[in-house]
Amino acid sequence: MPRFHRIDNKDVQFTAAEETQRDADEAKELIDQKARKDAATEAANKKISGKQKLKDLGLDDDEIKALTGA
Repeated sequence: MPRFHRIDNKDVQFTAAEETQRDADEAKELIDQKARKDAATEAANKKISGKQKLKDLGLDDDEIKALTGA
């Protein structure tokens, strides 16, 4: 399906080069979104793992909260 963009209040169809560039931009954005989501998931997992390790060392929830602020 052809894509269009607006120039001077007229819909103009993308050129082949513009179409290729838009496809590349969209693919890169999907990759970037996945990387951000993966980083957030990894950070959450590390936080949980860190708290568990502190509990394994014998700290209680109040002590962990005092140390980490969370």
